[in-house]
Amino acid sequence: METTEKYILLGRTLPELKEWVQSQGMPSFAAGQLMDWIYVKRARSFSEMTNLSLKHRALLEEKASLGLTEPLSVAVSRDGTKKYLFATSVGIGVECVYIPDRERATLCVSSQVGCKMHCAFCMTGRMGFKAQLSAHEILNQVLSVPESSSLTNLVFMGMGEPCDNVEAVLRSIRLLTDERGLAWSPKRITLSSIGAMPGLQRVLEETRVQIAISLHTPDLQQRGEWVPAERIWPIRDTLDLLRGYDFSHQRRLSFEYVMFRGLNDDIAHARMLLSLLNGLNCRMNLIRFHSIPDTPFVRSEESTIQAFADYLNAKGLLTTVRASCGEDIEAACGLLSTCVSKDDVG
Repeated sequence: METTEKYILLGRTLPELKEWVQSQGMPSFAAGQLMDWIYVKRARSFSEMTNLSLKHRALLEEKASLGLTEPLSVAVSRDGTKKYLFATSVGIGVECVYIPDRERATLCVSSQVGCKMHCAFCMTGRMGFKAQLSAHEILNQVLSVPESSSLTNLVFMGMGEPCDNVEAVLRSIRLLTDERGLAWSPKRITLSSIGAMPGLQRVLEETRVQIAISLHTPDLQQRGEWVPAERIWPIRDTLDLLRGYDFSHQRRLSFEYVMFRGLNDDIAHARMLLSLLNGLNCRMNLIRFHSIPDTPFVRSEESTIQAFADYLNAKGLLTTVRASCGEDIEAACGLLSTCVSKDDVG
């Protein structure tokens, strides 16, 4: 028997919803009501939408889906970090991470199932690329974690390269910041990229979200070995692009730098960094390496990381050492990886 795929409402813009409800014989203003129920009132079912007629609620039950799914599982770290597993349309799970930190509550969302970038020190890269997430699968992570209503910040730093799935990522950012959507300030959202253009250029042009660039070494030959995308999108081209934008006010530019013992953590590398980033209004985030199997990389000593940070700060580059959260549940930077079967995710 033939089945008609239901129309997923989550991830649709207001004009798209208006067009669809009218095609179903519903009044155009029902689109605004749906937006309100999904993003403001956080409805989980059509039965909750009491300002829609019983007839229209029945039609929605038959023809549409909210696109909201609960997490399949959660792992809880001793530091309070939580890693959630969600089903995807391709039958392989995707992970996001909730990070509480005093007055802040950050959700690290994924944009792809796996990743094409194959960075040498990242478990997601080892997983390989499996699929693009749709906008509704990205937004579902935000709306379906139990802590959704208390989130203060969102970072596109989970599985995948956001600028390699730019259409879905831009759509999700628009709905996150839309007054009819979640109405978040773009200052609360940070997008991390290895410098994948032209997607990065579109994010810079079409949004005002904060930007974080995964750098990891100022030695460009070394970066090409660790981050294969360097050969396609050289970091110098990325820096030239970034120099065309204003990061002196509300929008922030930061660089991410994983510290590897004896490879990129001496003062000579710090000097090279200053030379490479010269003229950019930016910050530096130093990240402790989180060990993965079968790798030559080793985490830098704490004293070395601090000396590196102190040197950069003394030279005027605002540098912080990022706290490691959720390492015991494989939720820390570079550790997200899933290979869940269709039987597990439904």
